[in-house]
Amino acid sequence: MNRIKEVLEDKGIKQTWLSEKIGKSYPVVNAYVQNRRQPSLEMLFEIARVLEVKVKDLINEDKI
Repeated sequence: MNRIKEVLEDKGIKQTWLSEKIGKSYPVVNAYVQNRRQPSLEMLFEIARVLEVKVKDLINEDKI
């Protein structure tokens, strides 16, 4: 499980903005945000870089 949705909400960032920055379609990003699909490790690092957070901030350790 990931915390991408919470981080986006905390930062006031839209999913469409994130999809443009990481080069993924909106449906793919939405699947990440809704936890229907998990990003690869490389993509998780890219999302963290774009959102200016640590990778561990995107991971919900309680649900692993």
